[in-house]
Amino acid sequence: MEVMYDPAQLRTFLAVAQTLSFTQAARRLGLRQSTVSQHVRKLEEATGRQLFTRDTHSVELSEDGEAMLGFARTILQAHERASAFFTGKRLRGRLRFGASEDFVLTRLPEILESFRRDHPEVDLELSVELSGTLHRRLEAGRLDLVLAKRRTGDTHGELVWQDTLSWIGAPQLRLDPALPVPLIVYPPPGITRARALEVLEAEGRAWRIACTSTSLSGLIAAARAGLGVMAHSRGLIPPGLVPVSSRAGLPELGDVDFVLLHGRRAGAGHAAQEAAAALASSILAGADRLHRGGGPRSR
Repeated sequence: MEVMYDPAQLRTFLAVAQTLSFTQAARRLGLRQSTVSQHVRKLEEATGRQLFTRDTHSVELSEDGEAMLGFARTILQAHERASAFFTGKRLRGRLRFGASEDFVLTRLPEILESFRRDHPEVDLELSVELSGTLHRRLEAGRLDLVLAKRRTGDTHGELVWQDTLSWIGAPQLRLDPALPVPLIVYPPPGITRARALEVLEAEGRAWRIACTSTSLSGLIAAARAGLGVMAHSRGLIPPGLVPVSSRAGLPELGDVDFVLLHGRRAGAGHAAQEAAAALASSILAGADRLHRGGGPRSR
């Protein structure tokens, strides 16, 4: 018997697979949690396979669920292309997209390339900046869509994933607890900079700025050279750097949210809004490819 997979169920499956949480998937999709559970159950009935292993504390992809990830993306992309072709709807216009420096070393370029291939008539203007700078540009109406870290206490934005911030440095780095912590940081308004200083001040731990750079490549080079430590997402740790041992006694940095935020450009046309929505969907569909799996995702 030939099986047809419902696109709505596939989108729900991807959201659960990426957040590993039925609650967060429901929040992301704007659905009730019972609807998310129903979509997953119906998809599992259609495949005849269990796609998730779950208990009261955790949700994990099964082996068949891992296989379904690729199939779900392919089916949804084909569905969107067919819909655009037969409705004669082709996205056009100029889309100003801002991405945090954190994504330079991820597979974001592959997602953007796929978007460009599917929507060749969209003029995509990419800005790579500090998360704090992107927030300011978005609020000023100079960007249409932003993928960045969310500032502590903020609740707006569409959650892509949550990760743990970690102190990282060169494998050979050894910190002397009697000396100020040497920090490698972005300049203000860097979100990880603010968090690092905040937790060190709260602990009464002395610190000094060993290196400042607006470029992630610059920070990585300084860290690899052993100049100090930097606060960074555990799931996006660059090659050549490792989490600092707990023996160093550094305070916990807590979690960080990576979110998508839509702008409110004055006079923005319907085409620009549709292009932003389409790119946001592409990013959410490929969220697990952005997150390299180095750290635990929120349950």
